[in-house]
Amino acid sequence: MSEQINVDDFEAAARERLEPGPYAYYAGGAGDEHTLRANSAAFTRWELRPRVLVDVSEVSTETTVLGTQVALPLLVAPTAFHRLAHPEGELATARAAATAGTVMCLSTLSSVSPAELASAAPGAPQWFQLYCSRDRGFTKELVGVVGEAGFRALVVTVDVPVAGRRERDLRTAFVLPDDLPAPNLPVVLARKDFHAALSAIVDSTLTWRDLEWLRSISPLPLVVKGVLTAEDALLAAEHGAAGIVVSNHGGRQLDGVPAALDVLPEVAEAVGERVEVLVDGGIRRGTDVIKALALGARAVLVGRPVLWGLAVGGEAGVRGVLELLLAELDTALALAGAPRAAELDRSWIQRGPWATC
Repeated sequence: MSEQINVDDFEAAARERLEPGPYAYYAGGAGDEHTLRANSAAFTRWELRPRVLVDVSEVSTETTVLGTQVALPLLVAPTAFHRLAHPEGELATARAAATAGTVMCLSTLSSVSPAELASAAPGAPQWFQLYCSRDRGFTKELVGVVGEAGFRALVVTVDVPVAGRRERDLRTAFVLPDDLPAPNLPVVLARKDFHAALSAIVDSTLTWRDLEWLRSISPLPLVVKGVLTAEDALLAAEHGAAGIVVSNHGGRQLDGVPAALDVLPEVAEAVGERVEVLVDGGIRRGTDVIKALALGARAVLVGRPVLWGLAVGGEAGVRGVLELLLAELDTALALAGAPRAAELDRSWIQRGPWATC
């Protein structure tokens, strides 16, 4: 992977390797993609406040998430259908995440079952992202399978009552291949219009009471993914969430909502003492990770960069992306005079002079 020296290089290389449809599916956002672009732009509005004459001969990127020790505060976010990027799909991603010493979160919209993923990286910490189906019997059965496979957390996505309108998919006439497995869904997806099919599968009647139901059927810690307000963060805490992912679904659902990083401080202030707060969206540099941690995140989740690595080189490509981000983070911590990532706080960050809010 020597020719790729940053995440943008991996994306450029992935775009050359992928067919237009899968690339558009991975890269695209909803509507005019204002929120998609805002996620990355938000990081430029914050500046680091480095401390000097600090002993940084030993820098630690280690932290814990939901009680699990990880080598870096960066987890592999749930993203769909990795076999569109590489024949080994999620299995290659899982092995790379295990090698990096971090958590992989398997998507409901994956090409493999929980048991298959667990077998690919035995003993590695893995979470499962859940779309609640209208068929609650199927959902209950799936949650049971997740527990039996040894997964350590259940991440319920709450920002998809229906699928967002993603115009790149329409322009490329993207369809899922007929031979692409989808073992974690209650019905066979309509390949020609799977966004509409997904909207028919997910439950648009889902409410906070259903979180209590999920907690009643599984002992796994429950993480609520897709929170963008302090009000909803408080409700998640009140209904038993162990963690919250501040997320706008990578800009793929409702266009025109805030960048996840811009919402992170209010969520962390509201519930950071009660639940673990994580964030995803737009993270492309080690310095982005520092900024997110300083604003109150326990860790970040990264989605698209992992897919670019997978498309470029399979397991080795994902490993290359994670190693790159870890190396950037390690260097940035030393230069910031912050020897332990887990101890970052607001004293290491400030709004830039160009910030408007």
